[in-house]
Amino acid sequence: MRSVRRHLFPQDSAAGQGVVWEWQNDEGGWSPYEMNVCVFLEQAHATNHQRVDLGPLGYNYEVDFVAQVQTNKTTKFRRNVQRRLDVPYPMTAASGPVHAGMVCSCQQCWFNSGTRPITMRYRHSMINFPNSSAAHQVSSRTTSVSASGLGFVPYNKPALYGARSTTRLNAQSTWALPQAGGAGGPSTGLSASNGVRYRTSFTLVSTVTPNLPIKMPKPSKVNQALAGMTAMLMSAAGLPVHLTRVPQAASTHKASKKHSSVKEGRKVSKKGTTPTEPEAVVRRYLEELKGVPADEDCMICMEKLASPSGYGDTCECSTIKPEMVGRLTNCQHCFHMLCVLAMYCNGNKDGSLQCPSCKTIYGEKTGTQPKGKMEVSTFPQSLPGHKDCGTIQIVYHISRGIQGPEHPNPGMPYTARGFPRYCYLPDNEKGRKVLELLKVAWRRRLIFTVGTSSTTGESNTVVWNEIHHKTEMDTNLSGHGYPDPNYLDNVLAELAAQGVTEDCLRP
Repeated sequence: MRSVRRHLFPQDSAAGQGVVWEWQNDEGGWSPYEMNVCVFLEQAHATNHQRVDLGPLGYNYEVDFVAQVQTNKTTKFRRNVQRRLDVPYPMTAASGPVHAGMVCSCQQCWFNSGTRPITMRYRHSMINFPNSSAAHQVSSRTTSVSASGLGFVPYNKPALYGARSTTRLNAQSTWALPQAGGAGGPSTGLSASNGVRYRTSFTLVSTVTPNLPIKMPKPSKVNQALAGMTAMLMSAAGLPVHLTRVPQAASTHKASKKHSSVKEGRKVSKKGTTPTEPEAVVRRYLEELKGVPADEDCMICMEKLASPSGYGDTCECSTIKPEMVGRLTNCQHCFHMLCVLAMYCNGNKDGSLQCPSCKTIYGEKTGTQPKGKMEVSTFPQSLPGHKDCGTIQIVYHISRGIQGPEHPNPGMPYTARGFPRYCYLPDNEKGRKVLELLKVAWRRRLIFTVGTSSTTGESNTVVWNEIHHKTEMDTNLSGHGYPDPNYLDNVLAELAAQGVTEDCLRP
């Protein structure tokens, strides 16, 4: 078990003055830094520092006050930052010692405590807290309490929209949701519209401490948020959480749950006899031009098409010369054929090409997704905006492993944070079509890839691959939940951009 505490800040600190420092997230919105970082940044800003290193606070970032950017010191990835005035935190007469110790360096505390910027949402959360006003556990290295004994307690501002420690959570749920209009997180035990109740459970990494029950007697948004705040604080401290609802009377009828799984292997079988030899693939999709446009550049090497390919010294081929220019058969864009060959050899070498100009796909595109499992189940609870149907739940399982030859750093290990990942679709005609296309994308290894996380900056880790998923059920404050009337159309377009269309479903 872990202890919890509240932190007091001086009246002249960022908390007392209502100053909030924020960083721009992937969705274009602004996410606040943890309060100890806001205090640190405000102190540096007030003393006219032009640049400050967040290393002493456990961050791998540097903040430039002049350019108003945050830079990851390892990847050099930059994000905008801003200083904003907000309502000051309320004063309290309670005084107490201010924590001035070092952050625990163990792995669990690193991922579950305040050692990096708070994200607007935890994308792969199993428990959703709509508009939760819970504050995350922070480690303060700020100045002492003011002489008057008055401080500011940063616990009444929204700072997090989801659980952040689900990889350590042991959640076994037995929920009986209401007959209609029930508000719940990603449910594992549900009731049908006729009051029928059934139970399921799921387990992640087991822990040695017993489950701690959090009872939600009524399915109101307030009770859900309160339970969510409690669960978040407990799970952040490393405690397993057992969410329960007061049992309701069940009828003699039984509800059914459909369940299936899709396994993905390292290799994807190809239909027909599509060539995979580099020279054959290039000649299959490009036709050689005799008259070369004199004023047009090759988008790959940035040399004039009338000049030899910029890859002439690094990519040797006996059948394709550096001065040869080809036109893609469908989109009609022109490139040095040797440049296209170099681009193909630098990819999966799966027999497909993608135009670097318009992204048109030639052949069947495959990705670099690590081996894993995709599970699909359905339940009768409806999603906001889709009250006329039930819900499809997709669970992705990927474990850490060693990178293959198709990955950025072959032979090096990769991590898999936040798995299993839970995603949701409406169980209607269009939702089922999206599901079938996602199965195709999964088999083609297009859902995930190995790269650098744009949220944490961690490299050599499993990340999403440009096909957006809804990972929250009851709120769309973060853009990753419901209702979202355009989501199904948007994800169909994203799948099509990866070459996964309705044509793939035809026998």
